[in-house]
Amino acid sequence: MTASVPSADPDLVAALRPIEAPEWPAFGRAMRRVFGEDPTGPYVDEPRPTAELDRSLALVEDGFVAATAGIYSLELTVPGGVVPTAGLTWVTVSPTHRRRGVLTAIMRRQLDEVHAAGREPVAALWAAEGGIYGRFGYAPAVWRGNLSLDPSRVRLRGDLPVSTGRVTMTDLDGYRAAAVPLYDRLRREVPGHLARDGRWWDRRLRDDKDDRDGWTERRYALHTADDGQVTGYASYRQKEKWSLRDDPQSQLQVVDLVAADPVVRVALWRFLLGHDLVRELTSWSLGAEDPLRAMVADPRSVTTTPSDALWVRLVDVDRALAARRYPAPIDLVLEVRDPFCPWNDGRWRLTGHPAGGHCARTDRDPDFVLGIEELGAAYLGGVSLGTLLRAGRITEVSPGAVALASTSFSWPVAPQSPDSF
Repeated sequence: MTASVPSADPDLVAALRPIEAPEWPAFGRAMRRVFGEDPTGPYVDEPRPTAELDRSLALVEDGFVAATAGIYSLELTVPGGVVPTAGLTWVTVSPTHRRRGVLTAIMRRQLDEVHAAGREPVAALWAAEGGIYGRFGYAPAVWRGNLSLDPSRVRLRGDLPVSTGRVTMTDLDGYRAAAVPLYDRLRREVPGHLARDGRWWDRRLRDDKDDRDGWTERRYALHTADDGQVTGYASYRQKEKWSLRDDPQSQLQVVDLVAADPVVRVALWRFLLGHDLVRELTSWSLGAEDPLRAMVADPRSVTTTPSDALWVRLVDVDRALAARRYPAPIDLVLEVRDPFCPWNDGRWRLTGHPAGGHCARTDRDPDFVLGIEELGAAYLGGVSLGTLLRAGRITEVSPGAVALASTSFSWPVAPQSPDSF
């Protein structure tokens, strides 16, 4: 369960403040300094279009930016619905200010403000290091697969459906025009996906040469059905490589693969696996439970190395749990331990079913006890409460309660988070 964390220094919390646009260059340099990056690209001197400076935080001492943080106003797909979500980003602390409680002050300020505003019952982030954010109530709720295979060794199963449509190459404009409406329709079906307006599509499709690390520019492909409707898309890069004997050893990196149905998914994979000279196909953005492993004749021919993707924190337990749906009926009392956000501490009666959910405080005895980390991990349906029970992170009071809750918190589609922030 969530461990206790040090109390935030009120003076540090108060010293944090949003930045103004003229301060962006110094703010950006401070971030890049911590991440070990050189300032490049078009947004060195001005904020990215996705930036929300009114939700930024900085610790500035004598003109030196010692810490940075920010929030994006996002919409996250959860099981059976969507929920406004505070996307934490830009979190850095200068080496000159470590071990002073600055990060704790940032977390305190952000979560207090999100809770007070009452708009976003959930917060989420991508963690640069895995050991940082658990003590503030965040937990990995989505895992990426880091898929890898040799196309020359992969054979799709013979009983897979064959598309009567076709896969064609397109340019960036054609790809975007087709992908935007299809993504917006399908992202509501997969927990972990985020809404994308024009700014976020611009960000997703940026392809600066300086950022390619030797890969080609992106290639774009569309699957079109017999009626002319685009029903899937894929984008990818390639990297030429040869062995000392001039044998082909080229690489292909899948950036996106989105399909309206299994037939389209099979067609797109046939296309990607059919590239000549490629001996290594990889993708970090596909989920840890991508269907490809179930599509191949030899499951050992597809290697995955799962790693954490989206971390989730319930800011307001009652509103967050009421925002999602539950495939099996549930009526249980959860005792939640949340030392960093005490407004969540206590007992909550959760009732839910496929059409909706309700969560409210109660004086009834709990059916099981868990920390806010465990609740966040299970929130999107990708981490089993039963697994957390077996790990000793949940205390079951009513026999069988966690088994029931595990079924109710699950979801038929594994979560995936293609958008990092």
